Amino acid sequence: MKAKTKKIFLEDGGSFLGRGEGCLIVRDRKGKVEKYLLFEDEIGEVQIKIGNSVSSGALATCGFWGIDVLILTQRGNPVAYLKSLDDDSHVKTRVCQYEAMRTMMGRI
Repeated sequence: MKAKTKKIFLEDGGSFLGRGEGCLIVRDRKGKVEKYLLFEDEIGEVQIKIGNSVSSGALATCGFWGIDVLILTQRGNPVAYLKSLDDDSHVKTRVCQYEAMRTMMGRI
């Protein structure tokens, strides 16, 4: 298996991340389109700054293919990190996340 070395960056506001047949598609505000083939298995992370849009289908595709998604403020500060449910690379982190979720659900 190839190392997942590619990253997709949505930095300038107005970009859109969607999914196509066998690929992720990035369309910038000028209409320029870039396709990233999933079967090449090189995409390791998607970084999205506030001001851009993402389809739920693209997020599901990222989860299915094990592509991490990092959400950033306009200044580049991280606010969320989405990982596939079957990612067990950081078990201790996962346990803490589940415990936090269980605690929050108990407050609702």
